[in-house]
Amino acid sequence: MATQELLSRPDTESPKIRALPANIEAEAAFLGAVLIDNRVLEELPSPIRPEHFFEPVHQRVFERILTLLDRSAVVTPVTLKPYFEADEALRELGGITYLARLTADGQGLLAPRELAEQIYDLALLRELVSVGRNLVEGALDTSDSVAPMKQVEEAEAALFKVAEGASSQNEAASFGMATHKALGMIEMAINSGGHISGKTTGLTSINEKIGGLHNSDLIILAGRPGMGKTSLVTNIAFNCADRLLRDQRDGITESVGAGVAFFSLEMSADQLATRILSEQAGISSEALRMGKISREDFQQLSFASQRLAELPLYIDDTPALTIAALRTRARRLKRKHNIGLIVVDYLQLLQGSGRANDNRVNEISEISRGLKTLAKEIEVPVIALSQLSRAVEQRDDKRPMLSDLRESGSIEQDADMVWFVFREDYYVASREPKRPVESDDTKTHEAHAAWMAEMERVYGLAELIVAKQRHGATGKVRLKFEPRITKFSDLAEGDYNSSYD
Repeated sequence: MATQELLSRPDTESPKIRALPANIEAEAAFLGAVLIDNRVLEELPSPIRPEHFFEPVHQRVFERILTLLDRSAVVTPVTLKPYFEADEALRELGGITYLARLTADGQGLLAPRELAEQIYDLALLRELVSVGRNLVEGALDTSDSVAPMKQVEEAEAALFKVAEGASSQNEAASFGMATHKALGMIEMAINSGGHISGKTTGLTSINEKIGGLHNSDLIILAGRPGMGKTSLVTNIAFNCADRLLRDQRDGITESVGAGVAFFSLEMSADQLATRILSEQAGISSEALRMGKISREDFQQLSFASQRLAELPLYIDDTPALTIAALRTRARRLKRKHNIGLIVVDYLQLLQGSGRANDNRVNEISEISRGLKTLAKEIEVPVIALSQLSRAVEQRDDKRPMLSDLRESGSIEQDADMVWFVFREDYYVASREPKRPVESDDTKTHEAHAAWMAEMERVYGLAELIVAKQRHGATGKVRLKFEPRITKFSDLAEGDYNSSYD
């Protein structure tokens, strides 16, 4: 009954159409202030662009002002005149005399910063109205397949752009802007002692090889089961978050550390926390799980837990995430906690949109492209773990190659860096001959002795193979691995050369 009444109710109660939020007078006053004193633009708190103006004539006027200022020209109504003599819309406002009227009373000079902020805020509100309108239209349109969660994810992505002050369409950056950003990275590398221009991995030998983790990069870390790829990425995530925490406590503002978002699709949050506690307390993770620790060990563990309580490391262990859902969650963490590094463990456990599920290669391509897009969108490095095919096991040399990546074409193409973890002791251990007894012949004793010598040579050593790097050379980095506490660290001087090509 209530539904019938609602449908039969006359349309007299429908809301009135409201004008988009704008203040034309504020725009005119601000333009007048800029034309009187061009230095006004140098002191603005918000980045005003032509599209932030509501009135199209004001957009064109401001765009021309910026162009002339870039040429180091003085901008006044007189210098603007030649560019607008044929402007039909300006003619309707009074023609060239309108430009002179903008500077007539000079009211804008009283509060140019406040006027700029209002223009900027109203532009964001209009952007928000546009997002809301698209959301409503999409929700009401049931002609296609209904996918409400996808619409929620798209709406959140659009809202993220508004929150970041971005327009719905990204503009090409000028070479000058790109150069300024590049110089900032170089300055950071100089200040760090010549090793890091991005986020730190916490491992000096890796930092020296790659220069740190760079914003907008997709790094693929791959390895066969048992090589320790999850351990390595957990170590890197902890090191990066811990560096930020220490720098904040020391009052350092320009840190090479960062808050970390760790998407663990394979392990639970408490399992990852156990690994980190094991590493920091120096206690075997197996002993922790089984409770085989002394009271002193437990006290040491408690101290480590207290020290790490404020660590800016955020673990999301939601299983079976889609790439769209992961990107939505990552944007949310960026907005709430300003994360600077994303880790995904691991790529093959992510799901695509559903359109490509009939073809696994296409689905993996969609996922790898989505991760690269995420890295560029929120300007953070993304490390994604990946499986390797069994082809490695068929070769005498077990070191991985790019062709060993599962569904390798798209992953290799989208990645800025590809790393492989290789531990020779894992394979040597699997070749252990029969343990000899006193009655065995000499050959058996010699074979086992030779195996033990080989095992002693490689035990606790690992290689990080940089198989692809857009920013530098490929090569290998030697690391130390402590399997008892699943910790990677730099080799001591003299054990091996820390890296070589």
